[in-house]
Amino acid sequence: MKSITISGLQDDRLIRPLEHIGNLFFEDTKVTFTPEDEAEIIIYFNVSEDEDRYFVEGSLDGRQPFNCEKDLANLDEKERFKEQKNAISQVYLKVLQDLTGMIQKWGILTGIRPTKLLHKHMQNNTPKVEAHQALKEEYLMSDEKIDLMQRIIDRQLAVIPDLYDLKKEVSIYIGIPFCPTKCAYCTFPAYAINGRQGSVFSFLGGLHYEIQKTGEWLKSKNIKITTVYYGGGTPTSITAEEMDMLYEQMNQSFPDVQSIREITVEAGRPDTISPEKLEVLNKWNIDRISINPQSYTQQTLKAIGRHHTVEETIDKYHLARQHGMNNINMDLIIGLPGEGVEEFQHSLDQTEELMPESLTVHTLSFKRASEMTRNKARYKVADRDEIQEMMRMAEDWTEKYEYVPYYLYRQKNILGNLENVGYSKIGQESIYNIMMMEELQTVIGLGCGASSKFIHPVTGKITQFSNPKDPKTYNDSFEEYTDKKLALLEEHFSAEKSL
Repeated sequence: MKSITISGLQDDRLIRPLEHIGNLFFEDTKVTFTPEDEAEIIIYFNVSEDEDRYFVEGSLDGRQPFNCEKDLANLDEKERFKEQKNAISQVYLKVLQDLTGMIQKWGILTGIRPTKLLHKHMQNNTPKVEAHQALKEEYLMSDEKIDLMQRIIDRQLAVIPDLYDLKKEVSIYIGIPFCPTKCAYCTFPAYAINGRQGSVFSFLGGLHYEIQKTGEWLKSKNIKITTVYYGGGTPTSITAEEMDMLYEQMNQSFPDVQSIREITVEAGRPDTISPEKLEVLNKWNIDRISINPQSYTQQTLKAIGRHHTVEETIDKYHLARQHGMNNINMDLIIGLPGEGVEEFQHSLDQTEELMPESLTVHTLSFKRASEMTRNKARYKVADRDEIQEMMRMAEDWTEKYEYVPYYLYRQKNILGNLENVGYSKIGQESIYNIMMMEELQTVIGLGCGASSKFIHPVTGKITQFSNPKDPKTYNDSFEEYTDKKLALLEEHFSAEKSL
């Protein structure tokens, strides 16, 4: 842990934002405003403020100072604090960049969905040059990252021309909380399915109930569904018969299923895929799936708790092709334990042999509740420079084979302060991924651990509602949670109609 004392500031609301920025440079930081003997870094701030002007200067002892000035005229209290925090964050970032020599291309941004910032400018018809300059000035973002975001947004609007007009529809996320085993980096609701047949049966009963009641409500309000996404866990962990009954329930319950733009089923773990399950997908006209290798190095798969083989990934990919799956996504993760440039190049070479319709390139994130984070000493990962080189390799590979970036998100504690990027062939983008990441439409979460997000039609304010993460609690209370969720939906869409 790196201890940083900030002299000249006292507002406790700043501690967490400053710690998040500090974590971009050091493995973990603790920020205090009171000098401590053990403080490794002391940053001196000088702040002055009048009615319309806010000036911040910060420096390390003996180093050049950095400053930022903000105009606070005509701002309310909340807006004033936001501008003040932004100014302090900018100076703090510049001081740490000067100290470490590390340049943060995302600037002071530590949030998950940076593209939302540029979408807001697009919705307000801000000229691109002005929008880009605003992002540079407010967040110190690099031209490289702004350009990446613009390319992604341009692609999203080409795929979904009515993206900004889909507030009156919803998308559906259906969570299946079971996997063959739990991966070391995972914090999703995912329980090893072996020995849990009773829990699976009870859970599916509750899920069928949620689907039925939600479908009834949507039909009664004449609300269309844009996309449906089966995630988890691994939705193909359940049996072919259970999958068949689940999709039948969906088709009976949801309104106008034939007009849903996209239905995706994650089949991420190759060891859950079988001819029988693929035939069920065919029966219900579902042809967009994910088969996720994460790595093509067997030793890595063993280290992270994935019990399938590299050969099984390849074999199941070809099996899916033989059963008519014509929109397959595959995931790779940069920075898995023990992997460097050589191993990642091998994964790209193997992907070249298969050429899925889309490739999602994740950068490893040490999530607080994961096995990998709890036992960090056991999982040696590449350094920052090598992580950035692997990302460059992914960018070069996707450009060479004409995959385009179409969605992006970031995570706390992500290696190299990088990002996760979804690439696809033109016309094969996941509409659900776009809707979920840009938060421009209500997403209803059904199933264990599923999170619903209700987007206010005017303010854009997000109200979240999450189902229980463990199957037992879900099984004991799915009726109660369904009622609460439908009440929130009623309130949300009533507000829209009153406009």
